Amino acid sequence: MIILGIDPGFAIVGWGVLECVNGKFRVLGYGSITTPAKTPIEDRLNQIYDGMNTIIDKYKPEVMAIEELFWNTNQKTGICVAEARGAILLSAYRKKLKIFEYTPLQVKQAVVGYGRAEKKQVITMVTTLLNLPKPPKPDDTADALALAICHGHAGSNVLSKYIKM
Repeated sequence: MIILGIDPGFAIVGWGVLECVNGKFRVLGYGSITTPAKTPIEDRLNQIYDGMNTIIDKYKPEVMAIEELFWNTNQKTGICVAEARGAILLSAYRKKLKIFEYTPLQVKQAVVGYGRAEKKQVITMVTTLLNLPKPPKPDDTADALALAICHGHAGSNVLSKYIKM
C-alpha cells in the first residue's frame, strides 16, 4: 500500500509518501508545499491544489492520511488552514484516493506510543522508524510522515472495514 501523509497548513503543507508492506515502511518521498505570505488567498490555495496534484501524480498513492482539523486560539489561522485543507481534500478526492483522518493524539500514540508526546519525540521516532539520515525539515514534513506511519499501523484494520462497505 502506498500512503500519502499530509499535515495541512496554509503557509506550509507537509507531505510524506511511504510504501507499507507487511508492516515495513519504505520512504518514497517527502517535503513541503509552501505558499508565500502576502500572496492572495486564492493564489495560495491554487498553489496547494497544484502541488498536491503533482505529488499524487508522481507517487500514485492509494490512500491519504490527513490530520483532523483542530481549532487553536487563533480563529483566523484556523479558517485559513481549513480552506487549505479543503483544497487538499478536493485534490485527493478528484484523484480517487481513499481519505482517512487522524487526530494528533492518534498519530502520537501510533508513532511514539504515548498520545501526549512532544513534537521532538515524534520527530525522533519518525527519523528512527524510517531510518532517515537526519530529521525531516520542516517539522510539518515530519508530522506528515508520522501520519503515514499512523495509517500504516492502523491501515489493515481500517482498510478491512472500509472495503466491506
